[in-house]
Amino acid sequence: MSDKITYLTAAIDYANGPPHMGHAIEKIGVDVMARYCRLRGEDVYLLLGMDEHGLKVMQSAESVGISPQEFVDDIANTFQTTWTELGISNDDFIRTTQSRHRIAVEEMISRMQAAGDIYRGKYSGYYCVGCEAFKRDDELVRDGDIVRCPLHPSRDAQWTEEENWFFRLSRYQQQLLDLFDARPDFLQPDSRRNEVRNVIEAGLEDISVSRARLPWGIPWPGDTDHTVYVWIDALTNYLSAVGFPDDSYLRYWPADVHVIGKDITRFHCVYWPAMLMSAGVELPRTVWAHGFVAIDGMKISKSEGVTLELSDVVQRHGVDAFRYYMLRDVPWNGDGVFSLDRFDERYNAELANNLGNLANRAISMIERYREGVVPAGSSAEMDGVLAASIAKYRAAMDANLLHQGIGAAIELASLGNGYVETRAPWKAAKDPSQAGHLDETLNALARCVAMLAVMLEPFMPMKMSSLRAGLGVGASEGLG
Repeated sequence: MSDKITYLTAAIDYANGPPHMGHAIEKIGVDVMARYCRLRGEDVYLLLGMDEHGLKVMQSAESVGISPQEFVDDIANTFQTTWTELGISNDDFIRTTQSRHRIAVEEMISRMQAAGDIYRGKYSGYYCVGCEAFKRDDELVRDGDIVRCPLHPSRDAQWTEEENWFFRLSRYQQQLLDLFDARPDFLQPDSRRNEVRNVIEAGLEDISVSRARLPWGIPWPGDTDHTVYVWIDALTNYLSAVGFPDDSYLRYWPADVHVIGKDITRFHCVYWPAMLMSAGVELPRTVWAHGFVAIDGMKISKSEGVTLELSDVVQRHGVDAFRYYMLRDVPWNGDGVFSLDRFDERYNAELANNLGNLANRAISMIERYREGVVPAGSSAEMDGVLAASIAKYRAAMDANLLHQGIGAAIELASLGNGYVETRAPWKAAKDPSQAGHLDETLNALARCVAMLAVMLEPFMPMKMSSLRAGLGVGASEGLG
């Protein structure tokens, strides 16, 4: 019997500033996926981390007068503290400055060299410090003599000419097309897959995989004048975190899902699989590319000055409410807009007046009428409602449509409140001959609230754990 673990990853965050809501929605989303898999009984390993090398980090450290290592140590601590406060249940936090990571990067390069896919050549082109990437002409915007990357419009792209190490990406064009034909689920959702396939079909060029005279990074094996290019360095984290190149990594690998932002699909779905093919390592099963969260129509980006303090938003209604709202209003398969007004509306209408009201009514009536003990009873009506709601929830969550999973749960809460009004247990409590009717109603309500606690636990783990405890529902009781 295989002891393969369900291995989920988020993109490692770049260490050039504190976490914001754009970071938070990805980590909350992948945490919800992990917690849902655990409800299904899976043994889950969730990885987060920091991307700590590159020119942008070095410049940020210099601007505040400290060493790059001191700078990234501080940033990494801030990120880890934030994820703990947001209830993220990661099992590891990989940092690209760790020795375990350097060993894995050196092994990847060694294998790619052995395959004949690494060579020296001269590169000239524009480099976007914001993306830490060289850009083709069709990825740039020109305004006279000013050349910029559209993802970082406040930064001028830098013309760079240097001799680098290159990876023969062009050699893998057909294999990548074959991958997308054979495994249409490799990149989800479908709209992202079509975008990346178009990039591959347009033709792939070999890519520079080192930087000359950049002191902050992993030295290129055998050539200390070069450092490993940030995208080989960063992508290898998914292997280094689970023990590669030691065979123990196979307990986790291949990764089941890489969760990333839609702006880095090329790196994860073109460069990364090609590098793995070159190194003789099995490919991940799926890459899930979520969209962006925006404020007033602008993508959240610290470098572009579009921010909303994460701590202020979380404190508005608490951690669980924030987690709920982010995945309620921002679809996991598309873009969304954050609004404080909408946050307030969702909190009041759905969490307080709908879910909270149902839970309070059910628990208080069980305490008042049955001394806190859920009575025996059965309700064919509620059985049908629960079965339909669970099926709808499962279908959404299995498809990673997390916002629809929340919708199914809140719909069940509305049905539960309607059930209370129809059954009017306060009337039955006044008539001893209606004791059976009352028991049936209270039992049905308890089961409804208990199932809501299970369904919403991935989204609101702290509050739903308390609700489970109030109903006497164990943490091991899932969706069964």
